[in-house]
Amino acid sequence: QVHLVESGGGLVQAGGSLRLSCAASGPIASAYHLGWFRQAPGAEREFVAAISWNGNNTYYADSAKGRFTISRDNAKITVYLQMNSLKPEDTAVYYCNAPPNGCSGSVCYSGLYWGQGTQVTVSS
Repeated sequence: QVHLVESGGGLVQAGGSLRLSCAASGPIASAYHLGWFRQAPGAEREFVAAISWNGNNTYYADSAKGRFTISRDNAKITVYLQMNSLKPEDTAVYYCNAPPNGCSGSVCYSGLYWGQGTQVTVSS
C-alpha cells in the first residue's frame, strides 16, 4: 500500500509555470511507478505523465509533451511535475497515482492508489 500527498497547485496566467509535487509513503513506496492524471470540470480523468520506479522511463500524454517534465527523487520518494507554457486548457485537478501501468506511447492506465488532488487554474 502507498499513501500519496500532492502539493504545488495554484492560479497562474497563461504562459506561466508551476511545479507539482507528490510525496509517497509506505513500506515499498520507492518501488512504485508513479504518475499524474488530471480531471477538468465535466471531463473524464486523463493521463498526463508517468515515470518508472528508477526514473529510467518516462511517458507523456500528447498534450504534455514538450511542456511538462516528470521527475522523481527516490531519496525523498517524491515525484514532480514541472509544467511550463501553461494554457487555460490545462486547468484541472491534478492527481498523483500509483502505479500507472500498461504504458505505451502516450498513454498509461491508472493504478489503485490516488492522492487527494491539487487544483491548477490557468487564466487567459
